Amino acid sequence: METSLCVMSRADNSYGLTLASSPKFKEVFGQSNVGRARDFPFLIESRKFNYAAWYKKHTDINGQKTEPTIQHVAFVESWAKRTYIVPPQMALYIDYNLRMNRILQHYTSAEEIHSYSIDESFLDVTESLDLFFPTEKDRYKQMDLMAQKLQKEVLETLGLYITVGMGDNPLLAKIAMDNYAKHTPTMRSLIRYEDVPEKVWSIPKMTDFWGIGKGLEKQFNKLGIHTVKELALANPNLIKSKMGLIGLQEFFHANGVDETFVKEKHVRKSSSFSNSQILPRDYTKVNEIELIIREMAEKFAIRLRKGEKLAGSISLLISFSYQSHQSPIHVSQKIEPTQKTFVLQDEFISIFRKKYKSGAVRQVGVGVGDLSSEHVQQLSLFDMFSDDVNDKPRNVDKEDKIQKVIDDIRDKFDFASIKRASSLTKGPTTIARNKMIGGHAAEKRLNELGIRHSYSLKGYPNDNSAIESFHASLKKEEVYQTTYPDFEAAKRALFSYIEG
Repeated sequence: METSLCVMSRADNSYGLTLASSPKFKEVFGQSNVGRARDFPFLIESRKFNYAAWYKKHTDINGQKTEPTIQHVAFVESWAKRTYIVPPQMALYIDYNLRMNRILQHYTSAEEIHSYSIDESFLDVTESLDLFFPTEKDRYKQMDLMAQKLQKEVLETLGLYITVGMGDNPLLAKIAMDNYAKHTPTMRSLIRYEDVPEKVWSIPKMTDFWGIGKGLEKQFNKLGIHTVKELALANPNLIKSKMGLIGLQEFFHANGVDETFVKEKHVRKSSSFSNSQILPRDYTKVNEIELIIREMAEKFAIRLRKGEKLAGSISLLISFSYQSHQSPIHVSQKIEPTQKTFVLQDEFISIFRKKYKSGAVRQVGVGVGDLSSEHVQQLSLFDMFSDDVNDKPRNVDKEDKIQKVIDDIRDKFDFASIKRASSLTKGPTTIARNKMIGGHAAEKRLNELGIRHSYSLKGYPNDNSAIESFHASLKKEEVYQTTYPDFEAAKRALFSYIEG
């Protein structure tokens, strides 16, 4: 693909996030699929050279700046003018993902397909090869023939060119796709166990190897390991003693060993969930920020009631505008188990008012944890009886009945079918977000198709592969390798890791 294209959240916003980009965009601007618009070598609004981003990387410890050449500036601005910055089309992506999954099930069973992300899947075709190619005795030739057949069907049905990595296990198939198939004319590649020394150990950079980021690379460098081959031939006992199981896992991976099976599905153990949103602008008015928090708390209360759960703890994240240079606020606390909207809203607002002083807020995140069944409750002596003279135990109070009716109406029609008057003011985002793919209308459509959308559940990588992959790298490369003297030191270290 020769087009310079970048898919960006809030494509009209200079502080948007890069979600995906074409090979030409990465090649020309030296960018990856994960980044922010402010770090681009050009300014989105004017397509002029971004001197601030340049000086950030080309200023030494003495403050001496290295100026870009005229040729480099002209090169960047020339390509910037030809670059497309487009918003994501999640509805279209989901539609194609569904159609693609139906095609994949022509080649193996649904149980043998693992959706790694919206555009990438693992297939175990061990039991299907002889069914499709009974006369071919070479298993690897069978795999290649099946890959060709799949590529042809996808192209004819969806109009898409796909890359296929093949291997003796999921790890080798992934490496074959990332490091080889994407760069071959056939867009297919195979790595067998016997190919590991030639195809895996020869990967030029450790960070080009699946699972190794810059932080983990530094840890290996301290042990005198600078290449994938050196990692494969290193002393596993030394690696384990210095880097623990994470380092040992990469040692086995460097030798092509992966004992995972596509059929083995992850069993969710999480007892919490969370959600955050990047605000469309800087919020400085307390009442507007509180409206955002109340909206998000209401969404959680609905999810709790729908899942018949009670929340025993809450957490709140407040991040500030990039220009403010303020440390984020992150606080958690225990609460009496509840699923009531007003109770949750009041609890979130209470901790917000205790911690927030001032500043331009750009991100709000809320979470609930210590989930328990609504059918098993510990009653308080103050709540066991109603206020009437007969002192009879009460069941569902008036507020619960009203909330249930509201839930039923929203579930049948749409979340925005009943909205608070405050949602019509300038600050809230519920109405606008309800039209997005993560909104209720999209959720209803996904339910009709029998699909459960991502809830970003902790410890459940199948639920949200991208962010779980990031969390895995963060833990392996930073958290597990460091002992923090206090919470503030941990916050500074994590901020440094994320922001570079």
